[in-house]
Amino acid sequence: MNEGFSTFVNVGERTNVTGSAKFKRLILEGDYETALDVARQQVENGAQVIDINMDEAMLDSVEAMRTFLNLIASEPDISRVPIMIDSSKWEVIEAGLKCVQGKAIVNSISLKEGEALFLNQAKLIKRYGAATVVMAFDEKGQADTQARKVEICQRSYKLLTEQVNFPAEDIIFDPNIFAVATGIEEHDNYAVDFIEATREIKRTCPYVHVSGGLSNISFSFRGNNPVREAMHSVFLYHAIRAGMDMGIVNAGQLEVYDEIPTELRDAVEDVILNRHPQATERLLDLAPKYQGDGKAQVKEDLSWRELPVNKRLEHSLVKGITDYIIEDTEAARLEAEKPLHVIEGPLMDGMNVVGDLFGEGKMFLPQVVKSARVMKKAVAHLQPFIEAEKTEETKSNGKILLATVKGDVHDIGKNIVGVVLQCNNFEVVDLGVMVPAATILQKAKDENVDMIGLSGLITPSLDEMVHVAKEMQRQNFDLPLLIGGATTSKAHTAVKIEQNYDHPVAYVPNASRAVGVCQKLLNAESRRIYGEELKKEYDKVREQHARKRPRSKAVSLESARKNAFLPDFSQQPVKPNKLGVTPVSVSLDTLRHYIDWTPFFLTWSLAGKYPRILEDEIVGEEAKKLFADANNMLDKVIADQSLEAKGVIGLFDAARVGDDIQIYADDSRNSVLGVAHHLRQQTEKSEFANYCLSDFIAQKESGINDYIGAFAVTAGIGENELAAYYEAQGDDYNAIMVKAVADRLAEAFAEYLHEQVRKVYWGFSPNEDLSNEDLIREKYQGIRPAPGYAACPEHTEKQLIWDLLDAEKHTGMSLTESYAMFPGASVSGWYFSHPQSRYFAVAKIQQDQLQDYAQRKGWSVEEAEKWLAPNLSD
Repeated sequence: MNEGFSTFVNVGERTNVTGSAKFKRLILEGDYETALDVARQQVENGAQVIDINMDEAMLDSVEAMRTFLNLIASEPDISRVPIMIDSSKWEVIEAGLKCVQGKAIVNSISLKEGEALFLNQAKLIKRYGAATVVMAFDEKGQADTQARKVEICQRSYKLLTEQVNFPAEDIIFDPNIFAVATGIEEHDNYAVDFIEATREIKRTCPYVHVSGGLSNISFSFRGNNPVREAMHSVFLYHAIRAGMDMGIVNAGQLEVYDEIPTELRDAVEDVILNRHPQATERLLDLAPKYQGDGKAQVKEDLSWRELPVNKRLEHSLVKGITDYIIEDTEAARLEAEKPLHVIEGPLMDGMNVVGDLFGEGKMFLPQVVKSARVMKKAVAHLQPFIEAEKTEETKSNGKILLATVKGDVHDIGKNIVGVVLQCNNFEVVDLGVMVPAATILQKAKDENVDMIGLSGLITPSLDEMVHVAKEMQRQNFDLPLLIGGATTSKAHTAVKIEQNYDHPVAYVPNASRAVGVCQKLLNAESRRIYGEELKKEYDKVREQHARKRPRSKAVSLESARKNAFLPDFSQQPVKPNKLGVTPVSVSLDTLRHYIDWTPFFLTWSLAGKYPRILEDEIVGEEAKKLFADANNMLDKVIADQSLEAKGVIGLFDAARVGDDIQIYADDSRNSVLGVAHHLRQQTEKSEFANYCLSDFIAQKESGINDYIGAFAVTAGIGENELAAYYEAQGDDYNAIMVKAVADRLAEAFAEYLHEQVRKVYWGFSPNEDLSNEDLIREKYQGIRPAPGYAACPEHTEKQLIWDLLDAEKHTGMSLTESYAMFPGASVSGWYFSHPQSRYFAVAKIQQDQLQDYAQRKGWSVEEAEKWLAPNLSD
């Protein structure tokens, strides 16, 4: 591409569970063979180093890293390139170093936690014969200016070469690439700072390498790929000449320097090199011209308007075009003998084409939902004519009742399933959210449905599904039961639900499987055959579950506590700048800059990490359209204020007492506001601690003043009303889009607020300056674990957060009887500030901890079993 680029080492990062949804899914499913193909494709596509990261809360990261690297060792076409072992956990890095044949690269070490740990880790890396990435990060924080970058790298170089005798050629400095053109004046020189720091580092630290993550530089222009590609190319053009010789670069987001339009290249170069104060403004003015593909728009092809009306209807359905649907539906009605025939004829023919294309993987979920919107508009136009003739309604494939179970408020997945079923001529009775078993079963009788579908997101929903199945058995139902939702699984369905009901129980993993499952359950004979297949399948799953041995040996609670993590409290914890409860409001316009878009695409069953997904060979085009629609929705809700974000935080004095955390009204510790109860890992750890969240707070008897934070945020105020408005218009696509966008805004609010806590309200990281990508990758001090998730899996602990913060009063948020948060687009959790605090998974606990936890909570053992069921050892 550029002079010097031929010697540039490109690091591939698709074998990273935090960066690739596909790779994460494969690893979580244990499909290491297919995961190897991801690594192989990276090498085939030109990656000269592959970065491997297994940092996922639901994984045994050490075991996953060890397994994958051992498999790579037997694959010559993969192992011919160096391996970069990427983890924030030293135990994972060391496990990887023990497996790699040849020279590995560690990603990464830094002076963040002081010289002693830095030198110790460097000695071990040297002993293993590996190279290492060294981040420009020290005890004061991440380096932003040229001077700080050079200072930290020179200091690190001196320590490594003089005290460890670490080979200089094995040192890879990452001086931190930060976003430019953010509108903040202090950021304008970030690219120059990196380039000039690189030049000075290479001059004063002989033989070292310099690396960086390129995508950070263009973060301000996410969504405008031509501008981002130009920024990447221009930045590399100058950084490589200054000495940058490796980095994480997406070749698909790189324009040839000499082929960038001169006007755009000059404007980008002004920004990258910070040549004048108006550089950012000029590029912002120019950027819309290059939105999309950066080329002149082609005139819309309307030749399909010359086709017969039935083909025009099919085209509108397949393409999701609503512009002409009323006109064409009316034309079809005038040609038909009866208005009903339009539905049974051309409209259903068109939807059958949609169903076939979706089944073949030639259409994607967002397109199908748009097709449903077109169909609904057509049917709505025909409905008055059908009613006027008092004709029987069109015969459907079957009638299905869908409901999110009692105590749960999440319904995006259920709504998508409903739309897909309607596209395939199923009649759907959707009861909404928080539906009790009695209501579900009575409505099923009243509506004479053919099957019942249950959905749930939070773990208590699993027990409610078991209850519904038992009630169906008790009331002598014979309808098939469908099970779906984020916390459900084939194993849970087989072990906990299916055995309580004598008729077919089908686990439906996602919307694309729903139609096929329902079709198999419609008539008596196919239902009988499929039911027998399911029983055999579940018998096998139960057998495998019973045989399954835990990967790690269990230990007693006493042993686990003896192996508790002991953080370094040699430095006094930072006292929050503002103790007590503080309501917080923020504009949606601010929050949109903190959105992590990757989960948004997963909601729509498009797998891939943003922004790479926009260039994906298979789903890229549809991802771009979906992204544009999401941003249009964001523009709308910001402009008309139809969604509102509210939050509240609390910062309190706290102390560890055993596995609990006592939370106080002030530093006298005389008044206890509440007690947070936490669970401890109970698997045997030969080298590492058995973690519990309470470990990260100073023990009461230590006399150290320590603190804890809590938060609750929502971006869902107005969400249900706006979604209902679109549903009333027959626009399921935008009804689902509202909820998907609100979910992303809520997560963005949690990210934004955590940053404000670290820098302002608590102030333990006042100089932090991270890009959104760094925030997503959690490259900051402290954690914000949420009740119901891996480190604190017990949902009722949310009540303490609500009580401490008076959350309902300040935000309007509430908790259901199953402790789901309402509105659905909400996030809550704890703040821990200790530099060594980390995320982990409690995983399975034993009976001794169950009984101990029940006693601490003031519960019976039976009550504890109810709430801790997913974590109880079999």
